[in-house]
Amino acid sequence: MTSLKESSYPLQPLRIAVAQAAAASGDIPENVRRATAMIGEAARGGARLAVFPEKYLTGYVPEIIVTDPELYALSPGDERLEPIRQACREHGIAAIVGAPTREGDDLYISSIVIDSSGADLHVSHKAHLFHSEKGVFKSGGKRTLLKIGDWTIGLGICYDAGFPEHSRLLAQAGCHVYLVSSLFSKGMGYQESRVWFPARALDNTVFAVMANHAGKTGVWDACGGSAVWDPYGRLIAEASESEPEVIFAELDPGLLREARASEQMLADSADLAQPEAIVAVRAGGNERA
Repeated sequence: MTSLKESSYPLQPLRIAVAQAAAASGDIPENVRRATAMIGEAARGGARLAVFPEKYLTGYVPEIIVTDPELYALSPGDERLEPIRQACREHGIAAIVGAPTREGDDLYISSIVIDSSGADLHVSHKAHLFHSEKGVFKSGGKRTLLKIGDWTIGLGICYDAGFPEHSRLLAQAGCHVYLVSSLFSKGMGYQESRVWFPARALDNTVFAVMANHAGKTGVWDACGGSAVWDPYGRLIAEASESEPEVIFAELDPGLLREARASEQMLADSADLAQPEAIVAVRAGGNERA
């Protein structure tokens, strides 16, 4: 693993596209069709990478997935992804597509990475499962760093972003961007997204990217608001609350350098010793019997 001190800064800007997409529940061919159209739009907008929401290819419908995992979970080399591979190859753009995946008898919530040649590059699994997911899916034990040119991108999936150590490990390993496919719903989900992502960006002086669903998916009413934050935690691009759309952001390496020179939390975290024990103390004298 590359240490923080060895990590280099990118030299050129990176233009990315965030696809805030509406999923048809359980209809993988239709969601693939919609994804290919948005990949084309992303490429025409000059993006080198397009990212989609969590479990986009089925919608967020675990109740459907468990009825027939062979049908609703994707496996390595799945032929149903071929139109997406073709779109990436035709337009010269990489894509990160959320889907449930299957490895033997194990089900995962995953991000499938397809590179600009149309090849299946990697499958990254969600590490931190929401309590309602634990009875269906298995947690992924590895973290993923994706290289796009001279940019290093750390991948997460939704609830991962709520755990600061997830992004911190990726940042210490050299990532410049924390990119997360998500489902955040209206109400507390929106509040979480607006706290977690600016905090993860500033904590680690990285760009933070969140791709959310548009509209209803399963029982959830998504809050939209897909967005990109700069390394100071400032919002630089944001989608609407409810409409499918592709938004763009130009990631500036100069801003990354500036933020890391100014805000030292990431550098100062590299050599922190972990406490050997937790000491519990109790103040007395004021308690009432």
